[in-house]
Amino acid sequence: MPSAQTIIVLKKKKAHAHRAHGGAWKVAYADFVTAMMAFFLVLWLMSSSNDVKEAIAGYFSNPKGFAKTIGTGMSGSGHGITITKEQMPQLKETLEQAIRQHPAVSKLKEHVHMTMTPEGLRIELLETDKGMFFENGRSDPTEGGREVLIALANELGKLNNSIIIEGHTDSRPYDNPVYSNWELSADRANSARKIIQANGVATDQVSQVRGFADQQLRFPTRPEDPSNRRVSIIVAYPQITERDAARNAAATPRTKSAGKK
Repeated sequence: MPSAQTIIVLKKKKAHAHRAHGGAWKVAYADFVTAMMAFFLVLWLMSSSNDVKEAIAGYFSNPKGFAKTIGTGMSGSGHGITITKEQMPQLKETLEQAIRQHPAVSKLKEHVHMTMTPEGLRIELLETDKGMFFENGRSDPTEGGREVLIALANELGKLNNSIIIEGHTDSRPYDNPVYSNWELSADRANSARKIIQANGVATDQVSQVRGFADQQLRFPTRPEDPSNRRVSIIVAYPQITERDAARNAAATPRTKSAGKK
């Protein structure tokens, strides 16, 4: 009989090579960083002003057609904010706060009056008998008047809204045969224009400069009251031009008629 063969099974133990570190942890870390960025972005949006929120929402709704941008100080070149009629009270509060916090002009805040009018936000610099904002009988601004105008210009220059400047006098006749209250009111308004345009307001942002002399008294029953002498800066409401109206109409979806063709 044949001899039984012994079967020998050899088991070789494979040495496992050192496994390279995978990239799973990198993916997890990237997800964590992205989540943190999104979290801080949400916090920033929650603490931002309504103008910022509206601008961002408008951009993501229609990136190509959204023209409104956040103010950057580059006024008059499409980089400012257009304040709507509904937002004017907020602008009023911003300007009043800027004047209160300005160390050089806070003492004059009682003589700066802001009111809402059919044209827009009217900012009035009311004179005193000693000459608060302009030298008596002259179109030269006082140091305080110049500081107030500069403080206003720093804020108004962030807007796209048109600005109207008016000059007014009281009813006291000007003691000069060739220079009257008409010239004085117009010259003071023009002096204010030069100062604000030199400090942030763009040239094309000022749409009108008006001189009314004593034809629009603040106190008609007291025609010689010093407060009748004033310079008014009007931040006008935005106006929709015919071109804007046509563009808006073209962008509005039209519903098809339900009638048969």
